[in-house]
Amino acid sequence: MQILEQRFLRGPNIHADSPCLLSIVDLQDLYGRSTRDLPGFNEALLNLLPSLRGERVPGIAPSGFAQRLHEGTYLGRVVEHVTLELQTLAGAPVTFGRTRPVSGQPGQVRIVCAYQIEKLAQPAFELAVDLVTALAHGETFELEPGLEELRALAGRYAIGTSTAAVLGAAYERGIPVQRITEDANLFLLGWGVRQKRLQATTTGDTSFIAVKIASDKQLTKALLKEAGVPVPEGDVVTTVEAAQRVARRLAAPVTLKPLDGNQGKGVTVDCKTTDDVARAFEFARQYGRRIIVERHVQGRDYRVLVACGRVAAASCRRPAHVVGDGIKTVRQLVEIENADPARGAGHATILTRIALDDHAADMLARQGFEFDSVLPVGVTAELRGNANLSTGGTAEDVTDLLPESTRLLCVRAAAKIGLDVAGIDIVCQDIAQPLAQQRGAVIEVNAAPGIRMHQYPSAGEPRDAGEAIVDGLMGKSDGRIPVIALTGTNGKTTTTLLVAHTVRMAGKVTGVTTTEGVFIDGKQIVKGDCTGYWSARTVLGAPEVEVAVLETARGGILKRGLAFDRCDVAIVLNVAGDHLGLDGVETIEDLAQVKAVVAQSASKAVVLNAEDALCVQMARRVKPGAEVLFFSMEAENPVLLKHLEDGGRGAYLQDGALVVADGHIQQAVIKVESMPVSFGGLARFNIANALAAAAGLMAAGFSNLQIAAGLSTFVSNGRTNPLRTNMFDVRGVTVIVDYAHNPAAYAAMADMARGMLPGQLVGIVTAPGDRRDSDLEEIGRVCGERFDELVVYESQSRGREVGEAVDLIIGGAEEAVGMSDTLHREIEVDKAIRLGLSLCQPGDVLVFACGSSLQVFVDAIRVTDPESADLIAAQTV
Repeated sequence: MQILEQRFLRGPNIHADSPCLLSIVDLQDLYGRSTRDLPGFNEALLNLLPSLRGERVPGIAPSGFAQRLHEGTYLGRVVEHVTLELQTLAGAPVTFGRTRPVSGQPGQVRIVCAYQIEKLAQPAFELAVDLVTALAHGETFELEPGLEELRALAGRYAIGTSTAAVLGAAYERGIPVQRITEDANLFLLGWGVRQKRLQATTTGDTSFIAVKIASDKQLTKALLKEAGVPVPEGDVVTTVEAAQRVARRLAAPVTLKPLDGNQGKGVTVDCKTTDDVARAFEFARQYGRRIIVERHVQGRDYRVLVACGRVAAASCRRPAHVVGDGIKTVRQLVEIENADPARGAGHATILTRIALDDHAADMLARQGFEFDSVLPVGVTAELRGNANLSTGGTAEDVTDLLPESTRLLCVRAAAKIGLDVAGIDIVCQDIAQPLAQQRGAVIEVNAAPGIRMHQYPSAGEPRDAGEAIVDGLMGKSDGRIPVIALTGTNGKTTTTLLVAHTVRMAGKVTGVTTTEGVFIDGKQIVKGDCTGYWSARTVLGAPEVEVAVLETARGGILKRGLAFDRCDVAIVLNVAGDHLGLDGVETIEDLAQVKAVVAQSASKAVVLNAEDALCVQMARRVKPGAEVLFFSMEAENPVLLKHLEDGGRGAYLQDGALVVADGHIQQAVIKVESMPVSFGGLARFNIANALAAAAGLMAAGFSNLQIAAGLSTFVSNGRTNPLRTNMFDVRGVTVIVDYAHNPAAYAAMADMARGMLPGQLVGIVTAPGDRRDSDLEEIGRVCGERFDELVVYESQSRGREVGEAVDLIIGGAEEAVGMSDTLHREIEVDKAIRLGLSLCQPGDVLVFACGSSLQVFVDAIRVTDPESADLIAAQTV
């Protein structure tokens, strides 16, 4: 097998609402081979991956996939299931997959597999291909090394338990979550002006200076003491002699720890002798140059989580330890404890493995034990002087035991340091009693505290610490800004700009994506075709944006999926034949499925074209609770009428005015001639675009007055909307420059141009070479029937021989009008433009279509008419 192509579908797509890896694979010599035809294959596969025996297949019994293997299934489907299983075994369980043949490419299959961790998906797929290929050819396969690499990748890129708890709470609230990069646990919660950042339990609201204070334990103690919070006496030293002097002065057991340490690293407690102090000093020096020596506070270790001004949870932490059974050594007991699936390396699991290192050996020696000592029955051996979960400790929930005075003290401590989220470490005999009554003390205040001890305590009631952090960070907000997404075959850019202009006129800061670029509050920040995933992410991640208006094209949906889990309002303008035969989209019905992804993402309303049967069908597939609105150029359209009779809302054209209807209440919003974009009513396609925009704006909550204000002031020209019905005068010839490039768009443009002036109509046309032969011929037929003179040029060959697409278009035109001297073949675009103009007389209309930019037209005519070129250029700057 050979992997030909792979892409990540990061958002909702035509296959699933969740992220997927799409792969196109050439089965080569295994094409047509079934698992039933491969001796020993099924047994070898199930021996390597016994968990596949229990994998379910929809509609089949629990052992469905094993049954399917024995009945016979094709190897593309096997690769799919193995990929899913390998990810699951690596620690990132997924279940969704789909395999389909690639149309017109015998032996090629399109395999879609869900993933949790993007960095894991491709290696898992590659390993699955290698495994299936080897077994299918009767070869042995060593799976374990590859599986270990996958486990390592999953561990490296997995989300930590504390971060996962906060993100889980955000998901529950419906807050959109976006991982900024796969290499860091940095997340964006929410969009636009409502966004917040999160890294573990550090939020975008966490003060940098507060974190610096918390990392300086002596400064923290000084501030806490100033706030009336009890802290242990002590000092900072840099030599072992100084540490011993401080210990003698305190005349009590002492604790030594690095001044700027974390996670319990380098901490030694209850040092009673000068030798104890010396050993503890050397241990602490491994983690920091400056060492705190402070009075050892007797009692148990507690952690109190303060989130945004209130106590969210409290735990009693127990240091790493083992309990003897009279048979096993300490080493063996630790091995058994570490075999618990809940324990792992770092913070990715509920608990952390216990380390048998020098510090553990020192702790054991102080208790009279060694690693190979057999502990008597019931005897406990402590392996750490601190109770941090990151050093193998365990926790028991004690939230309900905290007295009010301790709660207030913890909140005051967090506020004094300046942290919105803080872990307050307390040592005392009994957390249920006020600290003042038992010489208890706050020994540390931690920024970015771990919360797995609260979410998953070893004993007691679990506390949703993640929810407390989200509540404090987001308040009552779900982090969402209004999102209006637009799709369709023709008219997307103009309708997007109509909507965005109206929203800005209403006083909102907009973020807009179109084929011309990304715009924030009307200013272009990125230039180019920006109708896909990454551009939408740019807008949603912009902290100043209040409303997002996103042109969402076919290509972006197919290549990366949507950048949003849901939008508020979706607008589907139309579905016409274009880009067929590309990316698995073979028919216009397939294309409608792609556009429907946007419609299905709407949570509040979907605006559909009542005159387009494929759009009308989408009404049956919208989310529960989402409103459907229809628009139509015909007031008597039966779909629209039935919808309005049933109490629905919509927009339509009647008596030269745009009318919005809410059930049986209709109101004319604006006259057609008052909209510059209608070009005096001739641009019927732009009237339809305006109807769609009006319906979408109404669904988004804008008033009729706001809609009228926007539609009456938006001007579509070379400056505001390049290549969309841009009109210029070239010595008496009306020139229309437009990006029309499919049959429907050419028909609409020619019909508009025909109604403008009494002269002849000249077209300069083309289409990209990756269109099907039949589509190029249809463009020729449409244009041949509508233009008096037709010049066909080459735009983008895209895999064809130069001139091949031109010949197909001319061939279609000849089918419509026969062999004619009105059909002209000119490969080079600049020569085609000059030829088209030479065929015109004053009073004629020239349509130049599918150009890559207005500059192409300007440069072409500058050769023969520099004055006109300068005038046009001035109108586009």
